[in-house]
Amino acid sequence: MVVGDVHGKWGKLNVLINKRQPSMVLSCGDFGYWPRFLDRDFTFSLKNREIPIHFCDGNHEDHESLLALKDGGRIPEMNNVFYKKRGSTMTLPDGRTVLFIGGADSIDKAWRTQGVSWFPQEVITAADVDALPDCKVDIVISHTCPAELLPDMLKDDPRKTDDPSNAALSCVLERYSPDLWYFGHWHTSQTGLLGRTRWHCLHMAAKDGWWRWID
Repeated sequence: MVVGDVHGKWGKLNVLINKRQPSMVLSCGDFGYWPRFLDRDFTFSLKNREIPIHFCDGNHEDHESLLALKDGGRIPEMNNVFYKKRGSTMTLPDGRTVLFIGGADSIDKAWRTQGVSWFPQEVITAADVDALPDCKVDIVISHTCPAELLPDMLKDDPRKTDDPSNAALSCVLERYSPDLWYFGHWHTSQTGLLGRTRWHCLHMAAKDGWWRWID
């Protein structure tokens, strides 16, 4: 199962997992990882500790804490939750390869504090693209979308322009031409075909269209 922006709504994620019983959850960023700034333990209320959850970074995360994670990106005290750094891959049980490349620019930086509630590391860089693995990729999990999809996405939110992450993801699209691409960030539910790539934009929890089974 792939989910859109969770934004720390662990109860909504609990309900979905308990109802649908996926074997694995992949999250498209804005998972809600703010361990230094929450007024409660990050072990939160995500009660299911057996189903693995793998998430890429969104723009609304504590990026400094994410980059400091060890042990394969495992969240401390949560043996089943893993942060997938940009360029990370994993192999699904059916043999398909998933590439994770999170990140996006925040449109609300002017109202937030650098190093506390937003981080320069949130944007995908040329160095991130240069470090991508040399392998076949079947599925991409990202936070925002390639630039080719901006005409579709900007109809829902015309503010999210001038993000270099979109151009970076266009390089990912050209390089891998994956069968499937899932992303969040835009707080809408859309799907379409871009060349040979079927793409799905997932809504935020718990709106209609915030999750999908992998095709």
